[in-house]
Order: sequence, then C-alpha cells, then structure tokens
Amino acid sequence: MKRMIAAAAVAALAACSPQPATQAGSAPTVASAHPVSGLPVVPLTVATPQGSHTFQVEVARSAEEQAQGLMFRTKLGPDEGMIFPRQPNDVPSFWMKNTPLPLDIIFIGPDRRVLNIAARTTPYSLASVGAVGLSSAVLEIPGGRAAELGIGPGARVSW
Repeated sequence: MKRMIAAAAVAALAACSPQPATQAGSAPTVASAHPVSGLPVVPLTVATPQGSHTFQVEVARSAEEQAQGLMFRTKLGPDEGMIFPRQPNDVPSFWMKNTPLPLDIIFIGPDRRVLNIAARTTPYSLASVGAVGLSSAVLEIPGGRAAELGIGPGARVSW
C-alpha cells in the first residue's frame, strides 16, 4: 500500500512540473538561456545596404535585468549582444558603470530602425550616452562591431 501511495505521489509531482510547450506532432521547444546571465537568448538580425548580420542576443526585459545589463562581464563574442526592449517607448540613456568591455550601444526607433550609435563606449565610464529620439529598444554589441559590419542609422533590426 505504501508503494502505491509513493508511486501516486511521484506521478502527481511529475504532472505538476513545468513541461516544454509542444504542438501536435512536433518536438518540444526549449528556450535557450545564456550560461552566465540565465536570460533568454534569441536571434537578432540587422539589415544594412552591405547585407544582413545575425547576432545571438540576451533579452533583458525587467527593470532589474536592464539595470544589470552587461556589468562585470569580461567576455562577449563577436556575434553576441544584449537587447533592452523599452516598454513604453522612451528616450533612454546608458552608462558603462562596472562594465569592463567597450560596447557599441545602438538605439533603435519604434520603426525598428537604428536611430544612432554610441560607438566604442569607454569601459567603466559614468558618462551618459543617449538616444536622439524615441526608442523601442537598445542593443549592445562588442565595441567596434557596428562599424565593421556597416551598421549605422537607418539599418533595420528584427528579433
């Protein structure tokens, strides 16, 4: 009898555990999470006249995640970054406090086009860099990558 109760309890717990979402006939879809931040990672593409380039970006949605950003990070691959969705749209400004890596901070308008870029920001700087207008998101990538890839104002961003 005790075995039956224990087996029933295990089955009930398993049924209550979060399960990956599936569609009929498809494999489970599991969100990718960054090994350092634990944030979800999604593909983001920037289209320029020279072509398109895809990054794998961490998504910082909450106020706490956005305040943390890439602080204290010592590595960021050439095709990695972080996206900060702005809800509601605003005119954001960022600084480099506790951030040891130079970054390109890309401000994205409500039409998902690049407004302006604070290129190769100075590590640990408390100087504020900001958008030139209303922004729906901010993208941070390794410093100098925007210039290398021809990313500038007007480039189209999708994620």
